[in-house]
Amino acid sequence: GVDSSQFRRDAVSQWIADSARWMELKNSPSLSLVYLPHLDYNLQRLGPAHPEIAEDLRRIDAIVGGLIDFYESRDVQVVVLSEYGISAVDTPVHLNRIFRQNGWLVVKDELGHDHLDAGASRVFAVADHQVAHVYLNDPSLEKSVRAVLEATPGVSKVLGAVEKKAVGLDHLRAGDLVVVAQDRAWFTYYYWLDEARAPDFASTIDIHRKPGYDPVELFINPALRFPKLRIVWRLLQKKLGFRMLMDVVSTDATLVKGSHGACPSSTAEWPVILGPAGCFSTNEDMVSTDVFFALKRCVEG
Repeated sequence: GVDSSQFRRDAVSQWIADSARWMELKNSPSLSLVYLPHLDYNLQRLGPAHPEIAEDLRRIDAIVGGLIDFYESRDVQVVVLSEYGISAVDTPVHLNRIFRQNGWLVVKDELGHDHLDAGASRVFAVADHQVAHVYLNDPSLEKSVRAVLEATPGVSKVLGAVEKKAVGLDHLRAGDLVVVAQDRAWFTYYYWLDEARAPDFASTIDIHRKPGYDPVELFINPALRFPKLRIVWRLLQKKLGFRMLMDVVSTDATLVKGSHGACPSSTAEWPVILGPAGCFSTNEDMVSTDVFFALKRCVEG
């Protein structure tokens, strides 16, 4: 059988596809950008080699196929684009913990929990899957930080000012250093050294207070004996007007089995773009920034 979360994922993607149909029928826009998130979840949760992924692919294929048939029946050109491919991972890398152990990262005690003090920290990282932006409030530490990062297992590249400019990452908001993970590794935002002192939001879905993306939010804490009862209890507390945290998420980063951001060593895991031949200026491999021009050619005919 298929678990209930499978049906919820189907429902989300189907609702988005139905909304795209409605928008086309009502407004016939010159460009529709439709994001179907279905494959993201299990690929990160289970990894690309898991047998359940084949069923995920069949289900999203049916939704996408129906949407393509609808657009083509109205003479709308269709481009299918994957923003990224997800690769198997098994090695979480905790950059902020490394910075803290070196005395560069500062935390505040808030009711017995550690909270990152980015302003007081000399160095901290904002993690995003297999890429992390490292900010240096003390520029004199750059050489030392870079040496530590380059010696850290799971780190493939450390990009400073020169390297960032060479790859187009020299943006004002980019980290002073940009770190890229090796194959099978990814970066967490974790900065606490004692699980008992983890911030209260660590075990919740909270994209605003976490300094980086947290794929572990995809997992219910396996240590909870009756997670559904805990969820019902938290919802009841909310209904009764009590302050509560939906603290049912795991903080075991080893649970994550898929990630993206680094360029996979296998081209089979690269993203793809499919569409009318006239949208593409070459049959060679494209860089990500070429996608804009491909879409522009399609829109302009």
